Amino acid sequence: MLLFLIAYLAGGLTIVSPCILPVLPFVFARAEQPFIKSGLPLLIGMALTFAGVATLAAVGGGWAVQANAVGRWIALAVMAVLGLTLVFPSLADRLTRPLVALGSKLTERASVAQAAGRSSIGHSFLLGVATGLLWAPCAGPILGLILTGAALQGASANTTLLLVAYAAGAATSLALALLVGGKVFQTMKKSLGVGEWVRKSLGVLVLIGVAAIALGLDTGLLTRLSAGGVNRIEQSLLHRAGVGNAPATEREVDLANLPDFGPAPGFEGGGTWINSTPLDIESLRGKVVVVDFWTYSCINCVRTFPYVRGWAEKYEDAGLVVVGVHTPEFAFEKVEGNVRDAVRRFGLPYPVVMDNDFAIWRAYSNRYWPAHYFIDARGHIRHVHFGEGDYDQSEQIIRQLLREAGRDPGADMAATRSSGAEMAGGGEVGSPETYVGYGRTRGFASPETPLRDAVQTYSIPALTLNQWGFSGAWTVRPEHADASAGGKLGFRFKARDLHLVMASAEGRPVRFRVTIDGRAPGADAGTDIDATGAGTIDGQRLYQLLRRSNGSGEHLFEIEFLDPGAQVFAFTFG
Repeated sequence: MLLFLIAYLAGGLTIVSPCILPVLPFVFARAEQPFIKSGLPLLIGMALTFAGVATLAAVGGGWAVQANAVGRWIALAVMAVLGLTLVFPSLADRLTRPLVALGSKLTERASVAQAAGRSSIGHSFLLGVATGLLWAPCAGPILGLILTGAALQGASANTTLLLVAYAAGAATSLALALLVGGKVFQTMKKSLGVGEWVRKSLGVLVLIGVAAIALGLDTGLLTRLSAGGVNRIEQSLLHRAGVGNAPATEREVDLANLPDFGPAPGFEGGGTWINSTPLDIESLRGKVVVVDFWTYSCINCVRTFPYVRGWAEKYEDAGLVVVGVHTPEFAFEKVEGNVRDAVRRFGLPYPVVMDNDFAIWRAYSNRYWPAHYFIDARGHIRHVHFGEGDYDQSEQIIRQLLREAGRDPGADMAATRSSGAEMAGGGEVGSPETYVGYGRTRGFASPETPLRDAVQTYSIPALTLNQWGFSGAWTVRPEHADASAGGKLGFRFKARDLHLVMASAEGRPVRFRVTIDGRAPGADAGTDIDATGAGTIDGQRLYQLLRRSNGSGEHLFEIEFLDPGAQVFAFTFG
């Protein structure tokens, strides 16, 4: 609902943009006629046509984004053309002549009918359709924000509804203008000069972005973007509501009488498949299936891998199929190369589908990472488990479902192997997952007033439990914070393990050094640093920085970045 309200308001603001100018003469021509029979049908026709044309653009853009290697260059070409049309209006005129010609013909028909005294609601609606065709190609700069989100998120019914909400907002503001009168038209004309400069500036920025992506510089850029604008807002709301990382759901179940939650959704809407050709739920009938929702920077997900991997290897011949659904939390987790690297690093042998658009996540009404859905040979969900733990019971459920399918699971349980971050946490955990970007942060204690998206010099005060702060020059962004060379980050925590999700802005290695209570970590060093605390950011991922050898306890963690370009996203503990 929030997204539709934002789209509606954005549409309402279109009236202060020069792109509305071609529409205004048609709207104000109805000023002296009855609003219900003349003005309202025109605005409805305009809004619906605009949403339809824009949906086609979103579908095309979404296809290009999802087409991977070939589609990448198609999308770049489309973006380049859009950028050029913003810089050179004459090019836009040439490309949109078919739409304008159709709009002109419909306008002429409606005008002839009006002149002949046959004006009606239908003719006004027809004129609105024509006006929508004239408006659709000119609304680029503002509409581009919605279409970009739609392309990244994936074109769907929600895309069309968002565009309808946008068009409805514009129609509402035009209706108010229509009631006020033609003076608004003259006011809009005065903004044309400024609007042209804005339009051309946006075009130049689009072309710069195309060049950066073509040269392979977009890896760092992706870490600055949300996981598709819609996803970031949704996930922000989920986290504020206290969901996202799953609570453990340990409880005893009656293996002989497992409940039936109905048919399992399929994997429609998913993107790239890794370790497999695309699968569908129908083709898996007769198999027992475990659907594992995960994302590779989630420590809770990582610590389930030894068990899920063990199940896949142990019971594959007995008829078990594990399907990993990688649904990203951060933007860099949408990059196929990063996900493939994670699958390789963690040794995941089973099929993994990239769910960048959250389509499979929504189909399962899922809310957590990690989450496991246990599906019987008939394709029905029989058990669901959120979070870590309860592995023996989960394996017993798999064995029971195999028996129900007439398969022999064997006498032995699955073997597990784990190392590094995969090893289960230990001791009391008294610190929560903490985000560094201003979109979802808490516990920030530096005395300086934090600036958003601007460089600020900070200092670290005396910290109490679960407080943290910056030292040196930092730029705080919605999802993460950028550190300058010499920048420090301190956190007073209570846990055995400390992990930090980090990346490099330019894709180059960034050296850092870690201390605990002011000293080198020694035997408490995590797998991504040495005993002196030295480490290097070599990819966009979760780094295990501390694994204390003698339990949890309360301690002061500090990290100093020796090179520029570090991006820090979130702390997790275990």
